[in-house]
Amino acid sequence: MRDAAGTVIYVGKAKNLKNRTAQYFGEHPADKREKIPFLAALVRTVDYIPAASEREALIIEEQLIYKLQPFFNEIGKDSKSYPYLEISGEQYPRLFFTRNKKPDGGTYFGPYPKVEPVRKLLGWLRKIKFLNLRPCRWNFSDQKPLPEKKKKACLYYHTGQCPAPCDGLISENDYSLLAERIHDFLKGDIEKLAEEARNNMKMAAEKLEYEKAAEYRDFLSAFSFLRERVRFRKLTPDYVEQATAKSNSVTALQKALKLKKPPVHIECFDTSHLFGKQAVGSSVCFVNGQKCSEYYRRYKIEFKNTPSGGNDFAMMEEIVYRRLKQIQRRGDEMPDLFVIDGGPGQLASAQNAMRRAKLKLPVISLAKKLEEVYFPGNPVPLLIPRDNAGLQLLQALRDEAHRFGITYHRKLRAKAEIQPDNSAAN
Repeated sequence: MRDAAGTVIYVGKAKNLKNRTAQYFGEHPADKREKIPFLAALVRTVDYIPAASEREALIIEEQLIYKLQPFFNEIGKDSKSYPYLEISGEQYPRLFFTRNKKPDGGTYFGPYPKVEPVRKLLGWLRKIKFLNLRPCRWNFSDQKPLPEKKKKACLYYHTGQCPAPCDGLISENDYSLLAERIHDFLKGDIEKLAEEARNNMKMAAEKLEYEKAAEYRDFLSAFSFLRERVRFRKLTPDYVEQATAKSNSVTALQKALKLKKPPVHIECFDTSHLFGKQAVGSSVCFVNGQKCSEYYRRYKIEFKNTPSGGNDFAMMEEIVYRRLKQIQRRGDEMPDLFVIDGGPGQLASAQNAMRRAKLKLPVISLAKKLEEVYFPGNPVPLLIPRDNAGLQLLQALRDEAHRFGITYHRKLRAKAEIQPDNSAAN
């Protein structure tokens, strides 16, 4: 969150941006902390950085708070970081939490923003003897044995909570197998244990042992936490500007087009043909200002419902109509904006498609010559400044739709050139 000068004054994370911002700026803010009215009064811009998981979002949040030192963030400004789990590089490895990654030959897993469920899970794994590495901190090896005095004083040794490699009760090879099992588990090989926890939870619930069932439920939650993928990235000085540029472009486009809500989900349409042959259409999608190939579509136009000879308007109507019907059939999320490559004619064709499909959503067209934006029912185009991030987003969409469509068109042309033309014989 930035103030009027563009200074970052608060960094947070959210699973749902709409709900999260409503907690700050709604008519009756849900967040009752004393700082919220002051924060809300100062915020002028909200940028966002998409993350792969909640765990990754927590890590990015921590890094940005430490780097930017926002005024309204109370915690996270010191150098304290989220802990890792390390399997040490010793002859008889240990497993322990640490906040510092060092080139010490150990293997690191994490970081873990939510430490408590991981601690509880490790406690359960020790209890069932799955995690059976030595819990002591003694530094020893076969070449440097542990003194007898320390062995006699070791509580883990005498209570059987340790395989006791210090006293030769387990071979180095067998101990290495124990360490490899934990290594594989922390890498994600956890399904067998997760299934065991699910069965135990079910049995505990049937016996009305709800506290024990809740314990296994927490273990399953910790399993899910360990499964989450985390990407690491170096935060360069301009990282925040680069990472939030996409969200800025969505906001800029909303302002330029005077839309009621941010065009988070945008789809753009284009057609391509050569004198009416190998006629194709394409639609591409950007979500949060970034390519979303899940909603990319290509259309082969057979001229069953469209006149031959390269009628661009009829072709545009056909592909927009087909996409709208697909959205209806599949129950897909309705886009916030349709962008049509072309001028008023192509835009009118898209409107015809919407009337046929009995669907209505915001639609504009972008003409190539002067990059004019046309609105339905308005013959006067809008000229957005060339340096506007919103226009640049539209251009990126248009160029991507053209690239996607022309690639398909060339593929069909190449196929047609290989196959013989039997139309004369027919």
